[in-house]
Amino acid sequence: MIVIGGRQSSNTAKLRDVCRQNCTTYLIETAGELPLSALKGAASVGITAGASTPASIIKEVLVTMSEIIENAGANSTENADTSFEEMLEESLKSLNTDEKVHGVVVGIAPNEVYVDVGRKQAGFIPVAELSADPNAKPEDLVKIGDEMDLLIMRTNDQEGTIMLSKKRLDAAKGWETVAAAEESQEILTGVVTEVIKGGVIAVTNGVRVFIPASQATASRNDPLEDLLKKEVRFRIIEVNRNRRRAVGSIRSVLKDERKALADKFWETAEVDKEYTGVVKSLTAYGAFVDLGGIDGMIHISELSWSRIKHPSEVVNVGDTVKVYIKGLDREKGKISLGYKRAEDNPWEILKRDYPVGTVADVTVVGMTTFGAFARIIPGIDGLIHISQIADHRIEKPQDVLKIGDVVKAKITDIDFEKKRVSLSIRALLEPVAAEEDAAAPAQEEAPAADAE
Repeated sequence: MIVIGGRQSSNTAKLRDVCRQNCTTYLIETAGELPLSALKGAASVGITAGASTPASIIKEVLVTMSEIIENAGANSTENADTSFEEMLEESLKSLNTDEKVHGVVVGIAPNEVYVDVGRKQAGFIPVAELSADPNAKPEDLVKIGDEMDLLIMRTNDQEGTIMLSKKRLDAAKGWETVAAAEESQEILTGVVTEVIKGGVIAVTNGVRVFIPASQATASRNDPLEDLLKKEVRFRIIEVNRNRRRAVGSIRSVLKDERKALADKFWETAEVDKEYTGVVKSLTAYGAFVDLGGIDGMIHISELSWSRIKHPSEVVNVGDTVKVYIKGLDREKGKISLGYKRAEDNPWEILKRDYPVGTVADVTVVGMTTFGAFARIIPGIDGLIHISQIADHRIEKPQDVLKIGDVVKAKITDIDFEKKRVSLSIRALLEPVAAEEDAAAPAQEEAPAADAE
């Protein structure tokens, strides 16, 4: 056995000791140290080398031994010798950059993966060359024993290592798929790995595809950050083959999907039909609701039985709401939605719970020269006429009441057609005054009765 390497090398020394346990072994540093006489008398010879042994020295030993074989002129062993030479050449050849190799994962570290590629050099894949996803962790992508095709990035004969890349080989394989998808308009699936200036990056088939902000979401107002680490479907809309760059569009796919859903919606849509939707956006005049592929609008007047200044007083973007169709315009594709329910109509509540004659606690909410307005229940205010505020004449409502006061009042009249309610505080005061007047004569007559 011929061991090639430095005599000071611990690795080479251990290699020599292992070989020596099984056969006659010679440690040499150069081809000039080959034991020629021993080689000529040997039936078979093996060659190995330390991990740090330069490839040039190994090559020199190979050439020298080949010359010995040729000079020996042993015809009976010519074919075997030639075969040996080819095998040795194959096992010791220098690995070239950009060469493809097949490896097996033998170790996993936080920053790199160790791979056995069947060569004397130790192979490793830096985490940056493992996947196109910069956030991916090695332990999530591979496990011990996994086999994979790799691309040689750099060899270091002195250290006995090979830097490999899985990412670049995956990208090379996937590029043709991505490029072909531009022409076929095939829908690709990928994961958004980065949000960058002007758009997002999605990885599909090991290829990074740039998706501009204008093509990333269904609406320009939707935040790009919501796409991060999400699986998305997109089409390739532009390819630069020279620079191997591709541009995609998520919006194109969403548009087709929404059209299909909209067509299905119109097939079954009818007035009064109920739906569950999500509030998509708010305007000063209403709220737009996504019904699943198509949007409908709740007018501000349909959001609440009470008067509101803005839809945000009732709903917010992202809220899940139950709505019903109030009107359909199939030609213009417009849908009017209802939100407030008949059973929540304050006038229906008033009719049921507050008939004429009811005494209720009301809150003063406004003043006029002819009286005060007081809230009976949310959505309904009644008028306390100035003549019904006190049991005596007053100049103005402010003489007795102020906004925010809670007082007891009697409902004296309800006009459901004109939506008007009349209230009276005085009606609750007059009976008390009348009782006091009736009690006065009795008190005066009592002494006379006692005297009798």
